[in-house]
Amino acid sequence: MATIVAVARDEGHRFSKPILPSIRLLTGLGIEGDAHCGETVKHRSRVKVDPTQPNLRQVHLIHEELFGELAAGGFSLRPGDLGENITTRGIDLLALPVGTRLQLGAEALVEITGLRNPCIQIEAFRPGLLKAVLGRDADGNLIRKAGIMAIVLEGGEIRPGDSIGVTLPALPHRALERV
Repeated sequence: MATIVAVARDEGHRFSKPILPSIRLLTGLGIEGDAHCGETVKHRSRVKVDPTQPNLRQVHLIHEELFGELAAGGFSLRPGDLGENITTRGIDLLALPVGTRLQLGAEALVEITGLRNPCIQIEAFRPGLLKAVLGRDADGNLIRKAGIMAIVLEGGEIRPGDSIGVTLPALPHRALERV
């Protein structure tokens, strides 16, 4: 069963986010009180390019299983360390297609827009970590493991222990790409 392990937000543009007992998702905006909340893009590098872009990165989710994989490589990480809003367990987030809807708890609904593109801030946080969250598949294609991004379709409060429901989009499915 897929569940929420931890939730986090931060009003500032800091790399890691503090863990909280609950967070509130706001329809069309993101996480209430989070620096990335809004209809238009809030990530500083993207604002410099075009501040009118729609915010396809309202919510950042990471699967807890990544922390185990990274621990085997010598990196000790906890929920919130990589700046995610929601840490999950029991769901292969990276295998889901664009447009997948995730029911978070009883109220909130998000739609997956794509992959988080890990940046140099990860390397500044822990040297060697950027390489660890990137990989290559059998064909040599780049694999980004640092989580997925979503937009909020229906708001609501979520907390650790809440279940996650999955609704796949109609076929044909589109693989996740960086957003």
